[in-house]
Amino acid sequence: MFRRSPIAFLALFALVVAAPLAAVPSDHANNRKTVTVMTRNLYLGADVTPVIVAAATGTEEDIVAAVSEVWAVVQFTDFSARAAGLAEEIAGARPDLIGLQEAELWQSQPIPGASDPDAQPVEFDFPQILLDALAARGLHYGVVAKETGFSIALPGVTADGFALISLTEHEVILARTDLKTSELKLSSPQTGHFVTNVEFEVPLTGEVVTVQRGWASVDAKVRGKSFRFVTTHLEADSLDVRNAQAIEVILGPANTALPVVLVADANSDANGQSQDWDSAAYDSFLGAGFTDAWFQAHPGEFVTTCCNSPDLTNPVFPDPSDDEGRIDLVLYRGAGDFHALGATLLGVDPADRVSNGLALIWPSDHAGIAATLQIHN
Repeated sequence: MFRRSPIAFLALFALVVAAPLAAVPSDHANNRKTVTVMTRNLYLGADVTPVIVAAATGTEEDIVAAVSEVWAVVQFTDFSARAAGLAEEIAGARPDLIGLQEAELWQSQPIPGASDPDAQPVEFDFPQILLDALAARGLHYGVVAKETGFSIALPGVTADGFALISLTEHEVILARTDLKTSELKLSSPQTGHFVTNVEFEVPLTGEVVTVQRGWASVDAKVRGKSFRFVTTHLEADSLDVRNAQAIEVILGPANTALPVVLVADANSDANGQSQDWDSAAYDSFLGAGFTDAWFQAHPGEFVTTCCNSPDLTNPVFPDPSDDEGRIDLVLYRGAGDFHALGATLLGVDPADRVSNGLALIWPSDHAGIAATLQIHN
């Protein structure tokens, strides 16, 4: 979730890119009658508010200064360090399928000479770094589907001098690759963009920019039970757009005769108490027949999943009473097919923090949720 809106950041040099996808098998299994799924927003790495302010009120020099500030924070919240904490979470939960949001690709290239963002050297490839951290722990996961949303390129100053810094957003599904196809078989990976997105005009150029978001899905057969697994990241900056995107999920990838397991950064508060996020998108999912795995496993228990400080150095995770509610969701549709046996909040204990060499930081600005569903034959 972009808790601190990236809209003006995107407005300057946004480039919407079509979505690639891949395929791989997967699964989990202590109990052969269960499936475990996980949702995890990886956090893009910085608060982009300084860029928003510069874009709205400043000069080109102000924009460069703001981009440079954001880039310094991205370096401080080093994803290579954070991936170690995320890998430990996955090692503990052993999910069959994982939905990742804000699975970013950061690149930079010195200026002059930087003209093609796609050709820029990679600074942080979040999915690959996480896969490497998992492999280092003897865990076997692969990318099943990858949706590509917006891509941006902006000038800033790095440790090596003036550079074009680019960011590309992905929604990714990971799955275990160490199980037999009799335990888990995957098919029909799909990705898609929302029709309804935030659009705005860039004052400097008059260009109309679309903040493209989307979803990824895969059909799974886990220990004899077939279902569709979907992950998405709904818009943070517009209630109307967010709610329309929820409907698009319901009428799009979730429109299937199969049972559906949906994991999301929904930017919609399941607690119904947040001062920052409405519950309308969440309510739409419930109205479409989805069950909330967290409340089924923890009836009436209110927790928060967002958000840590932008530099991730806050000593304790936010309390449900004073922050943004539970906006990271594990939902399923098919009461005759599944029942939530348990759900675990991940990345909220101070012991979960990792060292970036300078300080202890949280693995993300969000918490994750892993849920184990009982499979009914």
